Amino acid sequence: MNQSIHGHQVMEMMAKSEQTYTKQALKAEIATSFGENARFHTCMGSDLSADQLIEFLASKGKFIESVEGIKMPEEHLC
Repeated sequence: MNQSIHGHQVMEMMAKSEQTYTKQALKAEIATSFGENARFHTCMGSDLSADQLIEFLASKGKFIESVEGIKMPEEHLC
């Protein structure tokens, strides 16, 4: 079984990159950084796929979403 990765690690990866991602590009970057089959957890959920994590973080307002895509400014990190 793969070790679960905290969602904050994905948020930190995004903030450090200073990039704007589409959801597909973010999913690909997560796979590159953490592995195709990585599972994630947050304080409110566990055993999340990359898609589920992206949707969870978006639902909590952790990203800045625009026409260009998703961005994670460092000031949005907890």
